Amino acid sequence: MVALLPFPALLHPAAQIGWRYFSVHWSTVIGIAALFAFYEWRVRVHRVPAATPEELAGPTRGQRTLFVSGLFVLFLSLNGPLHDLSDYYLFSAHMVQHLVLTLVVPPLLILGTPGWMLRPALNIPWVNSWARRLTGARATFMIFNVVLAAWHLPPLYNLAMANHNVHIVEHLMFLVSATLMWWPLTSQMPELPRLAYPGQMLYCFLMTIPMSVVAFCITLADHLLYPAYAAAPRIWGITPMVDQSAGGLIMWVPGTLFFLVVLSVVFFRWVGADSDDAAGAQVNWRPAPSPTPNQP
Repeated sequence: MVALLPFPALLHPAAQIGWRYFSVHWSTVIGIAALFAFYEWRVRVHRVPAATPEELAGPTRGQRTLFVSGLFVLFLSLNGPLHDLSDYYLFSAHMVQHLVLTLVVPPLLILGTPGWMLRPALNIPWVNSWARRLTGARATFMIFNVVLAAWHLPPLYNLAMANHNVHIVEHLMFLVSATLMWWPLTSQMPELPRLAYPGQMLYCFLMTIPMSVVAFCITLADHLLYPAYAAAPRIWGITPMVDQSAGGLIMWVPGTLFFLVVLSVVFFRWVGADSDDAAGAQVNWRPAPSPTPNQP
């Protein structure tokens, strides 16, 4: 049976039992289903005579694929092997889960949601005002990094491990703050725009610093910061201190590299945009007509 299981399932301590023990938490299923239902409702409610051509066309196939992929990745991160390893066995698996929740799910959901779906909310004055404040680069940078650092402090982290409701709040705060963090890079709404390309590059570079500081402190700690994992059953002979250091490195290296990859993508898009502008200017340029000599 084990040989027939997909590779992620083989990482699960109960892999020899099979997929019938794939853990599912119905609160996450309800939340994900509600997001999908809202998405489909927004698609249908805009198909009215007053709708714009963009609204009548609905989301593109690419946008739908991105949004559904984000929901699917969200489901896999909060259920099944990764969830069980995170909650009951390995701190390092928990760091993988946190990176997925903050660096993978939010950009997929934002890029998969056309701006017109959210635009009506901006007609409400207080929503418009707060949306503009909270999606600015300074605010998103501070909110995300304060949330990230606070929840990795031992008192809050250990409280989340001991209380499932607090753990749910932790994950919700990660998702919300990460969605705000990604907004200046992936916004689909001109009213709440992305940063210009140079600003996006600086933003990505600065994002690596707070995460690296938190990861540095965890990786090089000389004592166990999160006692819940000391009492957990040992998996593959990994000691709690090795597990803690590995978790810090997972946050440090992949987390930093992820933003540097995004920075590189932004750079090449900037270069490509400048090249297109230059090419367009050259095509549109016409030499001034030569003066016609006076006829005698």
